[in-house]
Amino acid sequence: MSPTCCHSIFTSSVGRKYIMAITGLMLSGFLLVHLIGNYLLLIDPALFNAYAHKLTTNPLIYGAEAILILIFLTHISLAIKLTLENRQARPQKYYVRKLSGRGATWASSTMPYTGILILIFLVLHLIHFKYGALYYATYDGVEMRDLHRLVIEFFQLPLHVAIYVATMVLTGFHLSHGFWSAFQSLGFDHPNYFGLIKKISLLYAIVIAVGYSFIPVWVYLSPYIAGGTH
Repeated sequence: MSPTCCHSIFTSSVGRKYIMAITGLMLSGFLLVHLIGNYLLLIDPALFNAYAHKLTTNPLIYGAEAILILIFLTHISLAIKLTLENRQARPQKYYVRKLSGRGATWASSTMPYTGILILIFLVLHLIHFKYGALYYATYDGVEMRDLHRLVIEFFQLPLHVAIYVATMVLTGFHLSHGFWSAFQSLGFDHPNYFGLIKKISLLYAIVIAVGYSFIPVWVYLSPYIAGGTH
């Protein structure tokens, strides 16, 4: 690919939408993989800690984190730029919103705001679980960080559970529009299958929102279910 072609992709509106779509789908895939790993928390503390230990001690983790951060920053920066460009192209303060059936919904109109709130949550989430309290556990003679205990303690507070669940609901709304919109930007908008893509998008958003929300709710309620108290 020539430098001129690369430059046109990043400078043209269509090119930026294309890149934002690809990075958005990559992040969607990461959310699903991360969700599957998180459910080890509910199966067995040793299994969850061993999984986290293998990830964090793998030398390739630094490269993977760098790539993930680059994808995330690219997605955010392009989203902000495209949002500002759209507002400049529509200078009227008040305008009539036309329901085209292709995303003129609450989810689509609040994409910038839900995106910002998700970003703030992610920063705080990483700070807490990456640099939070250090607990250790030993399994088969191997000492590792006890992230299971850290997560359990974190979700003992109802405020933490409420904030987490609320953010996951916002993430679901964000994905319900962003997922199918990404496919539309990539050209998958033929009437024969576009309706199916929108249904898959909604299902995916529900799976992510409910899937992530279930964990803190279960952790918080489990003592009551077992007949104990917090």
